[in-house]
This record gives sequence, structure tokens and C-alpha cells, in this order.
Amino acid sequence: MPEAPILERPTTRDEDWRYADADFLAGAAPETLNQWRTLEVPAGETHREISTHSGPDTAEGMVNRYRVHVGKGGRFEAFIVLAGGKYQRAEIEVTLEEGAHFEFGGVTIGGGDKTQEFVTRTIHAAPNGTSNQVVRAVQWGRAAGNFLGRIEVVKDAQKTDAAQNFRAILLEKGASANTKPELEIFADDVLCAHGAAIGQLDEMARYYMAARGIAPDVARKLLVQAFIGDAFVAIEDDAARDRMLESALSYLEAATL
Repeated sequence: MPEAPILERPTTRDEDWRYADADFLAGAAPETLNQWRTLEVPAGETHREISTHSGPDTAEGMVNRYRVHVGKGGRFEAFIVLAGGKYQRAEIEVTLEEGAHFEFGGVTIGGGDKTQEFVTRTIHAAPNGTSNQVVRAVQWGRAAGNFLGRIEVVKDAQKTDAAQNFRAILLEKGASANTKPELEIFADDVLCAHGAAIGQLDEMARYYMAARGIAPDVARKLLVQAFIGDAFVAIEDDAARDRMLESALSYLEAATL
């Protein structure tokens, strides 16, 4: 029998793990860090993943890695909230065939010394593929919200249309957000775009709402709701979209401003 491959433990020296929790990586089992869940989306079909990852601050770290292949004209959607535990990472690698689409909406929300991150690699392997990624981070305390997004367009993948957008709100000075967008394009007839912005809550909007008698905690929740709602716009099921919003906002109560 062939010997099982020796699994290496990633460290923060590895580019894809540069913002990860070094203590967690040092103690986690290599087989856990290298385990992938594989999904095959048949041609013309749609597969959707909706999940919220929570847990107490004392919980051990979590790493979920997805490897997805989307057939011709198929569609893969993933909407994820990372909210609990000291370290959480969701990684998605998607390969798109002709006319296939990848839709991703992700939210990190938390305080303390949490590290929460999304890492995506989108491979446009054939013409006319599309992808759209929207990630929102809301952090306080010393927490960090990260997004590393890589888009690859192969030579023959003409008419590709790909976009990714990351925005973060830092509710306290000690919080941080990191983003690393990458585009590797070998086709010449494509539309590829990325954008990023990191800041604080809109003080003018808070003042406007306070002047109209809206309590500060309610105003904060409404502003954050509007902010993270962008990540869930593509969820067609209204009830599912509302559940994701409420799930994320429930963790905002821990933020003291």
C-alpha cells in the first residue's frame, strides 16, 4: 500500500495564512488544517450553502475548507457568518466551467481577541464565467477581520466577469482588518474588479439619528445592519436572508461603545 502523504502544518509565514492565529496553527493537528470538503455542482444546476459559525470565546479554533467544481452553466452560492471562537477560518476554492457563476457573501463580526477570516480562490477555467464576492467585517476590542481573495482567469476564459469587494467597520481603536486581493489574468477580454475600504461608523448618520430620538444602541444596530446587509443581497429567500442578518447582529450586543 502507498504511504499516506506527510501533511505539513501551515504557519503565518505562508502567504495564505499570514493573518491567521499563530498559536492555533502551532497546536492544531495537521490533518485538521489540511482537510477539504469537496462539492460537485452539475452542469446547469444550483447549489447553495448558508451557515453561521459561532461558539464561546474559549472554543478551540475552526477551519473549514471547501473545494468546489461548478459545471457548465451551473451556479454555486455560499453565505457565511463567522462570529464565535478565538480563531475561525472559512476557505473556498472554486473552479468555474463555461458560463458558470460563483456568488459569495461573508461576514465576520466579533470582539475580544478573535481572528476571523475568509480566504477564497476563484478559478475561471472557461469562457463566460462570472463571480461576485462581497465580504463585510465588523470588529471591536482587539479582534481582526480578514479577507484574502484570489481570482485566476486562464488564457481561454474570455468574457469573464469577476468582482470582489471588502469593507470593514472598526468599532474600537484596537480592532483591525486586513485584506489582500489578487488578480491573475491571462485572457484579454475580461472584466475584473476589486475594492476595499476600512473605517468607522458614520458619525454624521449617528448624529442625525440621535437628533430624531433614536437611542444610540438602536442607531448602531441599524447602521451595522445596513452595512452587513450587502453581503446577503443575493439570497433570494427573504426569510433566509433575514435569519442571516439577525444571526450576525445578535453578536453585536457584546460591543460596548
